[in-house]
Formats: sequence, structure tokens, C-alpha cells
Amino acid sequence: MVSNKKRILFLCTHNSCRSQMAEALANHYLGDRLQAYSAGTEATQVNPLAIRVLNELGIDTSQLFSKTMDDYAGQLFDHVVTLCGDAHEKCPLFVGGVQRSHHGFEDPSRKKGSEDELLPAFRRVRDEVKRWITERFGDAA
Repeated sequence: MVSNKKRILFLCTHNSCRSQMAEALANHYLGDRLQAYSAGTEATQVNPLAIRVLNELGIDTSQLFSKTMDDYAGQLFDHVVTLCGDAHEKCPLFVGGVQRSHHGFEDPSRKKGSEDELLPAFRRVRDEVKRWITERFGDAA
């Protein structure tokens, strides 16, 4: 069975925070209309605070793991979106996206401090990504 859902790939450097949030938020809130994926220019691990702030919204994060662009080689996407400057510079080399765009978000994982000090930044970026995704892709059909 062929799906009519739009396919979107979110790219960031490490695929550990912003792109993971975008993938999870898009699939959670717009999964009836699109299928979101994420990757990085290099793989690391999903940031535990990104998982925590997604879980606060009731989003299942059990399937999230860090991937690279190579994992999607040969696949076609309706949209390829870079979320950080490094991925934006390397993204033009990614083949398979009909529409490419860039929307940068602050990287909360670069901040220093205790978990309690960092959580507000992760929540703010999560909410910014959620708002942008629902406004930008909410009418995907």
C-alpha cells in the first residue's frame, strides 16, 4: 500500500536534539498527513533532555535514535529542512529532496549548567519547533 503522506527529513549536525524534536513533534501532531524523519551530518546519541521535554508532552520517544544522511541515501522526500548552520552548508549535497529549506533554531545542548538550569532552554526550543512545524506543515496533504 502506497502512502499519500508527505515525507519530510529534518537535518542537523549531530541528530541529537533539534532534528530529533522536529521528527517526534511532526509525527506526533501531524502524523495523519506526513511522515517525518531526522538525520545528522554525523550520528551521536539523542540528548536525554530532548527526550525528557518531548515526554512531557506525552510523545513516545522509544523509536528515536541518531542517524546520518547516509541512512537515507536513495530515498525521496517532499521536503528536506536543515535546522542548523552546519547541516545547511552540507545539505545541498543531499539528493532526494524536492523542496529544500532552512530554519535555524538555537541549540540548547550547547548551554552549560545543571539539568534544572538547562530544562527551560530545551522546553523553549521544543515549543518553538512545535509552533513552526504546525504552522509550516500543518496543511500538508
